[in-house]
Amino acid sequence: MSRTPLREGQMIISLPESCLLTTETVIRSYLGVYITKWKPRPSPLLALCTFLVSERHAGDRSLWKPYLQILPKTYTCPVCLEPEVVNLLPKALKAKTEEQRAHVQKLFTSCRDFFSSLQPLFVEPIDSIFSYSALLWAWCTVNTRAVYLRPRKQECLSAEPDTCALAPYLDLLNHSPHVQVNAAFNEKTRCYEIRTASGCRKHEEVFICYGPHDNQRLLLEYGFVSPCNPHACVYVSRDTLVKYLPSTDKQMNKKISILKDHGFIENLTFGWDGPSWRLLTALKLLCLEAEKFTCWKKVLLGEVISDANEKTSLDVAQKICHHLLEESSAMLQRVSHMKDEKVSLVSQLALVETLWREELKVLQASAETLASVHTSYLASPERLGSPPVVGVT
Repeated sequence: MSRTPLREGQMIISLPESCLLTTETVIRSYLGVYITKWKPRPSPLLALCTFLVSERHAGDRSLWKPYLQILPKTYTCPVCLEPEVVNLLPKALKAKTEEQRAHVQKLFTSCRDFFSSLQPLFVEPIDSIFSYSALLWAWCTVNTRAVYLRPRKQECLSAEPDTCALAPYLDLLNHSPHVQVNAAFNEKTRCYEIRTASGCRKHEEVFICYGPHDNQRLLLEYGFVSPCNPHACVYVSRDTLVKYLPSTDKQMNKKISILKDHGFIENLTFGWDGPSWRLLTALKLLCLEAEKFTCWKKVLLGEVISDANEKTSLDVAQKICHHLLEESSAMLQRVSHMKDEKVSLVSQLALVETLWREELKVLQASAETLASVHTSYLASPERLGSPPVVGVT
């Protein structure tokens, strides 16, 4: 909370370089000699995770104890959720969660020999300290709280980008998609600085912005959902994209191939203002009549091919939107039933429920926009000539 009004451009926080926890911090520590001699060279991420686990184990003996005490004991990122809860996530998010989990598990398996080499530093068996749960906690700490620094090069570490630093106290600032800040390391002052770009009234909570992320990205990377997020969107999968298109279209495979080759098969979304321009463009190409197929390049450039193509693509967009609305409502019912049956998972399920509720709101807004545009189209077809009619992303 700000004790005084903050003007645009005013400093929120300036954190000295000595307070940042970086790979340099790790290498200067007691772990440095073990990291330096280990082959293959550990990654910057592994170095940070190892230090966090080791320092947390040290307890009162750790110089970083004040920082470690304010870190979450557990995280709510999907990679930490129970499998039965992960199964309730949207398909795209579920797939990314499973990729993340496989990545962390692979990291743990590949590093067990390195952890074993640290045994001389500890009295307790190394497996009891560097367990999978301990590594997962450390990985989530870095993934959710690290700030970006310009790439550094430590000869004893692998070639992976070394750009992460943990910033005690600074990472207590919460995210809001409605504020703007400027955040960077100041080479002159040797401090990591955050300045507000939107101001803040006295006694208001001071927020920063992690970036223009949709709610699925926020949940995946940071473990929370932002209500009324202006960047919220609902993703349309490839299967759903073609669900309401004629199965007799002999050119469908070619159309899909064209969309894939030109990057129009991913990141197709519905937002607060309706279907995105990318989604509508993909649908217009998929809805091209056989005799108009040679015009596909013009479609990707945003040109109007025909009134019939415009109307058909809008009709399909409406059907997809209503399908996703029904799917979201059904998932909310499933989550609600599971909350009654699995009391121990209520907090995890509440997070998933919040995500689905926000997606439902986005789809309802999209459905209203589509209905309005469809009505306008019937009254005045020429109004559909430019991409911004529905969707701006």
